[in-house]
Amino acid sequence: MHYVGIALAALIGVGIIVIGVQFLLAPVASAKGFGLPSWPSTGNDLAWLNLKGIRDITSGLVILIPLAMGNLHLTGWLILASTVTPLGDALTILKYRGNKTTAYSVHAATAVATTVAGVLLLLS
Repeated sequence: MHYVGIALAALIGVGIIVIGVQFLLAPVASAKGFGLPSWPSTGNDLAWLNLKGIRDITSGLVILIPLAMGNLHLTGWLILASTVTPLGDALTILKYRGNKTTAYSVHAATAVATTVAGVLLLLS
């Protein structure tokens, strides 16, 4: 069963890095799919979207580095801690009356997947 946890962790780590790169290369297009009702779209305001991209890349590396080193227990704890991010994203989207479908199907589902991956790694 620990192979499922490893696969989920790898998918989550690589996935958030890809999202981060998208926010660096195409910030406005990426922001449109995030679920918020509005987003920065011009000038210096785009810096906020680039910051999100950088943080997403960092989040992915924080998961992938201990996973690559074979430290499944640490990876499990780090993934569980990272669950705060997609859960917070979902709650923020709902609070600001963004797209409910995105809040639940993307962000809340990611929170569930990260929780499952973390628990599986801790149990392995």
